[in-house]
Amino acid sequence: MTDIKLMNVFTHKGSGGNPCPIVVDAAALTGAEMQGIAAEYGHESGFVLPAAGGDADYVFRFWVPRHEMEMCGHATIGALWTLATSGQLRSGQVRIDTRSGPVTGFVDLDHAEDPYVEITQPVGKVVDLTQDQENLVLAALRLSRSDLLDLPLQNAVTSRVKTLIPMKSVDQLNNLQSSMPTTETCCESIGSTGLYPYAVENQDERHFEARQFPKSSGYPEDAATGIAAAALAFGLLKNRLVKADSGRIRVLQGRPMGSLSEIGVRIGFADDMPVGCLIGGRTRSVASKGR
Repeated sequence: MTDIKLMNVFTHKGSGGNPCPIVVDAAALTGAEMQGIAAEYGHESGFVLPAAGGDADYVFRFWVPRHEMEMCGHATIGALWTLATSGQLRSGQVRIDTRSGPVTGFVDLDHAEDPYVEITQPVGKVVDLTQDQENLVLAALRLSRSDLLDLPLQNAVTSRVKTLIPMKSVDQLNNLQSSMPTTETCCESIGSTGLYPYAVENQDERHFEARQFPKSSGYPEDAATGIAAAALAFGLLKNRLVKADSGRIRVLQGRPMGSLSEIGVRIGFADDMPVGCLIGGRTRSVASKGR
């Protein structure tokens, strides 16, 4: 029997978060069985397997209802939280192999009953969209350029390409409407895995709000997307909306879904050059189910 633990990851003040099924002993599962679990729950799902050798402590795999993903931030954090709270971690620093490359997790084992978890992401790359690409995005979200800040629309990536769209206000952001077929067509045309409109909540305090409309996950919107928030952090840095330091950037997401979530991002620097980032958040256990 497969033990599936349902988590809410990137919770805000103890509620909200992105639902995520986790299987911490997935060695016997086939890819089709993992995908079946993701389809049953309708959410991105994480699966923990033993490392096949080398320097890694674990191998993590990730599925959405329609396909396997190379990397999933909230499933990684949810899996590490589950391993920690069940006493399965020997160290607060965990090396993980994923299909997008190696990831290191940092788990606050001094509070092992409810640890804050952060994971590494590589330095981000941010590229301004062309005018033709920008027009496709505006059409997909039924926006005009006057709805946006005087900043470029950008494709940004740490693990997966996300399209950053700078809205003028949080209200405008949360009134956006999208459709799955239109989003998929747009993302396919511009080389993106999701549209990530964002707004400035409080620039001095490094607070922002965002939404994620995924390309082809099998559902229209995510309540929290760590990989997109990491990409956004490098977009904010390039656009000078945050200072070039390692202070935590707070990204709220999921408000229109009734599942307000909070993602923390800290950019790391060496000799004033960004070298990567940490994304982190809180997790809450919801249920456990055998299958």
